[in-house]
This record gives sequence, structure tokens and C-alpha cells, in this order.
Amino acid sequence: MTLIRLIKRGVRAVAPPAFFLSLTVYFGWNALHGAHGIHAYQEQTQLQKDALQARQDADDEQNVWRRRVVALKEKALDADMLDERARATMNLTRSGDLVVPYGPHDKLF
Repeated sequence: MTLIRLIKRGVRAVAPPAFFLSLTVYFGWNALHGAHGIHAYQEQTQLQKDALQARQDADDEQNVWRRRVVALKEKALDADMLDERARATMNLTRSGDLVVPYGPHDKLF
């Protein structure tokens, strides 16, 4: 009978701290690795940075195309520039033309 009492006392002494320790470990692990934990927050922050960079790239490309479309309007067309671009595209020159080469990173428009 005393052995059973000793076991009951041991369980009563160990069970509450073990329960609260396991509860603390559970919440601590979820705070780090859970769906709303620190690691998930860092992943979401990185995804947000990637999305903002993609948006900036798209805005830059849209501005480039907007400038090209504006340059195609009738009032914006310059006959000399059009002639120059047509000759550069077809790789043709007239006799007596002065050819000025552009650098590899210089944009024509």
C-alpha cells in the first residue's frame, strides 16, 4: 500500500510541472515554426520585398514602352531621326554620310 501511495505522490509532484513544461515547449515551438511564427514572418517579408522589386521592374519597363509609344506619335516624329533609324536598322548609308558609332550601352532614344 505504501508503494502505491509513493507512486501517486510522485505522479502528483511530477505531472503539473511536466504538463506546464510541455505546454511551454509547444507554444515556444509554434512561436518559431508555426504558421504565424517568426520564420513565417521572415518568409512573408522576403516575398514582399520580391513583389516590390518585381513591381518596380514592371513600372520601369512600362515607362520604357510608354516613351517608345509617345515617340511614334505623328507630332513627335522627326524626319531626320526617322531616316537615321531606318538607315541604321537596314545598315545602309549614302555616299558622303558621316557615321558616328554609338557605344554598346548608349541608347538611341
